[in-house]
Amino acid sequence: MDVSSASLRVLCQIAESGSFTAAAAELGYTQSAVSRQAIALERSVGATLFERRTDGVRLTERGLTLLRHARTILESVDAAERDLTGAAPRTELVRLGLVLSAGPVILPAALARLARTAPRVRVATREGTTPSMARALRTGSIDVAVLTSRPPHRPPDGESPRLHTTVVQDTELLVAASATGTFAGRTSVHVDELVGAPWIASPSSSGEPLLGVWPGLPGRAHIVHNARDWLTKLHLVAGGFGVTTIPEGLSPVLPPGVISLRVQGAPPEIRRVLVARLPGPATPAISAVTQAITSTVLDQSSEGRRAHSSGCGPRAR
Repeated sequence: MDVSSASLRVLCQIAESGSFTAAAAELGYTQSAVSRQAIALERSVGATLFERRTDGVRLTERGLTLLRHARTILESVDAAERDLTGAAPRTELVRLGLVLSAGPVILPAALARLARTAPRVRVATREGTTPSMARALRTGSIDVAVLTSRPPHRPPDGESPRLHTTVVQDTELLVAASATGTFAGRTSVHVDELVGAPWIASPSSSGEPLLGVWPGLPGRAHIVHNARDWLTKLHLVAGGFGVTTIPEGLSPVLPPGVISLRVQGAPPEIRRVLVARLPGPATPAISAVTQAITSTVLDQSSEGRRAHSSGCGPRAR
């Protein structure tokens, strides 16, 4: 078997992205170039590595076997390059993945805590959806991830063995609205009032849902804007251009002109925040990152309860 490190990187990216097209976008190749690399790799190893399906590409059992070795080989190649160039890291790197809603609140405080408690641990981060982060864990491109789940809180993916998860917090969903708009001065809104409201949604699919329209909205939503990132969505809300769904944890960092509203007339929408990693013993560095995240969320929850009980919270709720 004669394979190059470039072809192994293509294998890893296809496994993580779930399609040739998405892998090509990440690697800066054309889709046809990635397809040719995949075919050449299969010919080189003499086995079918990829299962081409209507919903994307998945690795076969032999593909997964090669993937495990590919990660080890590529890590050794990268380590050799660092040693040869004299750039060997003196700290331990942990690659952290986060769902989009975790970045604004959890990440900065967790990194600041980690700098105090484990200064030799260096963190590199990336954002994505829960399914994409679960795939990244499986393929070894990240080490630990902050994910979310919806009731009944099934495992992050259907692969075996199950990912090791640590529950961090159960958080309620709220609606973000303009402080000077239809719901000005309110702390809550009835779900029926939201049916005709203009919604700022997020482009998503059934496989990778994103927050936008209220999940339990009766009837069809009136969507006026689609935006993936929180900065755009919340500033559209502040400008009075629509409402959107947010996790309660975002309330402390809402921009001026935005209020958060609890939804009445429907069961609460709860999302669970968890930290996930591959099964097996965790390295000290991964344990330190996990502890920094869970401690940060615990402290923020305590501060939020104190602010709410004193009536001096950052936003009307």
